[in-house]
Amino acid sequence: MRRRTCRGSAERAALGPRWAMASILDEYEDSLHRSVSVPQSRATVGIPHSGYVNARLEKETPIFNKQRIDFAPPEKINSLVVSSNQLCMSLGKDTLLRIDLGKPDEPNQVELGRKDEAKVYKMFLDHTGSHLLIALNTSECLYLNRSVQKVRALSRWKGHLIESVGWNKFLGSETNTGPILVGTSHGQIYEAEISVSEGSLFSTNPDQYFRQVYTLEEESGPAPVCCLEIERGLEGKFFIIATTRKRLFQFVGKVPEGTEQQGFSSIFAVHADHLPSFREFPANLGFSEIAFYTPKLRSNPRSFAWMMGNGVLYGTLDYSRPDSILSDERVWVYPPDIDITVNKPISIVLTQFHFLLLLPDRVKAVCTLNGQVVFQDLFLEKFGLLTRMIKDPTVQQIWIHTEKVVFRYHVQRESRDVWKMYMNMNKFDLAKEYCKDRPECLDIVLAKEAEHCFQNKRYLDSAKCYALTQNYFEEIALKFIEAKQEEALMEFLIKKLSNLKPSEKTQTTLLTTWLTELYLNWLGILQGDLSQRNLYLDTREKFRTFLSSPKNKDCLFNNRASIYELLASHGDTEHMVYFAVIMQDYERVVAHHCQHDEYDEALNVLSRHRDEKLFYKFSPVLIQHIPKKVVDAWISMGSRLDARNLIPALVNYSQSASTQQINEAIRYMEFCVYQLEETQQAIHNYLLSLYALCRPDSLLSYLEQAGTNPNRIHYDLKYALRLCAEHGHHRACVHIYKVMELYEEAVDLALQVDVDLAKSCADLPEDDEELRKKLWLKIARHVVQEEKDVKKAMACLSSCALLKIEDVLPFFPDFVTIDHFKEAICNSLEDYNKHIEELKREMEEATQSAKRIREDIQEMRNKYGSVEPQEKCAACDFPLLNRPFYLFLCGHMFHYDCLLQAVFPNLPAYKQAKLEDLQKKLAATSQPSKSHHRPKDADTNSLGKGQQSREQIKADIDDIVAAECVYCGELMIRSIDKPFIDPQKYEEEMQSWL
Repeated sequence: MRRRTCRGSAERAALGPRWAMASILDEYEDSLHRSVSVPQSRATVGIPHSGYVNARLEKETPIFNKQRIDFAPPEKINSLVVSSNQLCMSLGKDTLLRIDLGKPDEPNQVELGRKDEAKVYKMFLDHTGSHLLIALNTSECLYLNRSVQKVRALSRWKGHLIESVGWNKFLGSETNTGPILVGTSHGQIYEAEISVSEGSLFSTNPDQYFRQVYTLEEESGPAPVCCLEIERGLEGKFFIIATTRKRLFQFVGKVPEGTEQQGFSSIFAVHADHLPSFREFPANLGFSEIAFYTPKLRSNPRSFAWMMGNGVLYGTLDYSRPDSILSDERVWVYPPDIDITVNKPISIVLTQFHFLLLLPDRVKAVCTLNGQVVFQDLFLEKFGLLTRMIKDPTVQQIWIHTEKVVFRYHVQRESRDVWKMYMNMNKFDLAKEYCKDRPECLDIVLAKEAEHCFQNKRYLDSAKCYALTQNYFEEIALKFIEAKQEEALMEFLIKKLSNLKPSEKTQTTLLTTWLTELYLNWLGILQGDLSQRNLYLDTREKFRTFLSSPKNKDCLFNNRASIYELLASHGDTEHMVYFAVIMQDYERVVAHHCQHDEYDEALNVLSRHRDEKLFYKFSPVLIQHIPKKVVDAWISMGSRLDARNLIPALVNYSQSASTQQINEAIRYMEFCVYQLEETQQAIHNYLLSLYALCRPDSLLSYLEQAGTNPNRIHYDLKYALRLCAEHGHHRACVHIYKVMELYEEAVDLALQVDVDLAKSCADLPEDDEELRKKLWLKIARHVVQEEKDVKKAMACLSSCALLKIEDVLPFFPDFVTIDHFKEAICNSLEDYNKHIEELKREMEEATQSAKRIREDIQEMRNKYGSVEPQEKCAACDFPLLNRPFYLFLCGHMFHYDCLLQAVFPNLPAYKQAKLEDLQKKLAATSQPSKSHHRPKDADTNSLGKGQQSREQIKADIDDIVAAECVYCGELMIRSIDKPFIDPQKYEEEMQSWL
């Protein structure tokens, strides 16, 4: 084992650079492909949607791009298989080379270890690339797992020449194949399972079982099983496809749920007594081969191609069918240059749209859509005869080998020309699907489809397709006009309009105007034909949809004058209104309704769109006809309307309307005043005028509710006074006089209405007793002189305390009996006596108070306090008796200078100035005289005067400094919000603490 490993390492060292060169070639090929494809993709960017398509020819890489692998095998290649990027190659008699194509510079070589003359007949690799079966020509079979180095013999398989293997893609794993099917050269189908256990690799056989399940026969007897394929469809149904040289068999059945591991015996048991369904062809190649195309990894195959004697049977796979999976079958005969007796095909591979046939010296690719040969690659004789072709389904790469050389094909953009084939087959939907990323090709397909529909008189479909092409607009339009297909022409124009760019404004305007004209013509024709009523309604709906389309909105708005002219020329007022609504030209809509006396409709438009300017413009007209509804609409608008702009409409309306109609104007004004709380003077003045004209009772209540504060009244007082005077509303005038504080005028006018009203006015000037007395005298004079009612006059005396009997007596006539005044005179005299007694009592109380004050002063002069020697100043905490000090009644004691320092900053500016002046005077009196020649008596006199002045100054200083305790007086209360640290010295204080 060690020797074999060393040899394998040496072989890898020899093969490594060649596989590395292959990877370099892959990179070069990819870069070459990118360099070709990138300009192509750039060429498609910015292809215009109008005008012409710049369809230019460019050099394209072939669909099947061949690459020779730079690998020189030391021995001839017998067989090659590849799957999941894992490649296995049989070299010579006893060597097996395994290569992970992801790491091509690390090949792995395994020796079969055979001493006899056995040769490799065929190799089979599962879909995961993990399980490799090696069939020998001695009817033996070997097994090799990807994770191990040793080849194991399958003892149960001995005696059978293996022709085909059907792998289980649903239950298989890297260590277990699951139930698989094996076909032999004698027509037998066996079911088997291979498992690798890491713990017991050398102690157990990998083949778990090997049992026969069926035998395939042709008319001459058992025939080799050329191919096997297992697929699972819907609802757990399995489809097994098996082929012989001339027949293709299908086995369909379900495996009971939970018994999948038990294999497919139950499916074959159904056909034990009768043959399954099969296809048979007379010609015979001596073998057959079937290929499948799987679009994506881990998905079911979509199509198949069976290479047999008569040609290639191609079809799709439909997993929903009950009995047969094969669908849409057709036989493509071999090209004329293939003679199955001389150069019959060897292998077949299926791609999405082609199948490739391998001949001894060439490869042919045939399109599955039309059966034409689209590619042929001839190989040089120096490479030898082609042996085998196989496809890796996971990466869609095709491998071909001779005994000396290996080739690989990359499939690039296989669907590039498929659109053209579908187009020629009139399958336009499929053609468009495969050229949707190539605008120049899509344009050709659409033009062909449009022409096809036109020829078959499917004009609407033709118009839709023509609108997507880049053909000349004029030619297409004329084509439909000549065919008298106006509906198709409209469809063409609509589609063309929808495809225009926003920048193409001229084209948009042209198409929009043309379509409007066509719609109006068509509607005019259909409107008069009752049999075409449904068509008329449908066309009208389409026209309205066209007018309201958001994409056409800007164009229609910019050209609305032309559209209005078209609508007017056709007399279509219905759509004129509709178009105006869409354009939000509500002024035109409302004006139209008003002109046709449709006032309710006009108001509905206004209410729906709530445009203030339109309300201001049309309200004068509408309120003349539907006043209540208009006022309701105004109220619903709330504060969005400025009532001042509606006053002209109301004034014009109220001048010609009845009282009942004026009530609507009052209702809106009251809404503005009481609900919206408007303060505009014009609104309040107009409401006043309406009240004065029609509702005198509401006038006074409005004035009283407005209040008596002139600063809070929103109407014009002078205007209101003049208005009320003109209409004779005296009580309202009295109220206005009171608000204007013209109390004399208010009382004079009130006396004409009601004495009680005048009395209420007379009491208003509370702060002016003289004026109030004057007003009451006016009332008394009126009562005495005008009404000549003595009792009322006496009642005035009791109502106003300022009036006395002597004030009222001059108003009475000279010849009046005193009996009427007897009681009033007596009451007045009694009041005077009471007043005199009160004055005497107050004088006595004042005398007693003065006496007590004198006693308190004398007592205060004799009051004293004791100070202990250890007492300290409350401010500086130093002994108190060291310096002059103050003692307060509250117990606090301060040095003179400490108290002065505490009090001075908190004194008002004028007291600070006075205190400084007193201190200067005190200092001046304490200095001795500089003159030494004064007489003695003069010095004595001056000293006496100075001493007296000095004591007075000290007393004045004491009155300022010691007026109250600095801790218990108002000074402390006033300083409660003063900061402890002066803001100007805060920074300095803060720095001192750092």
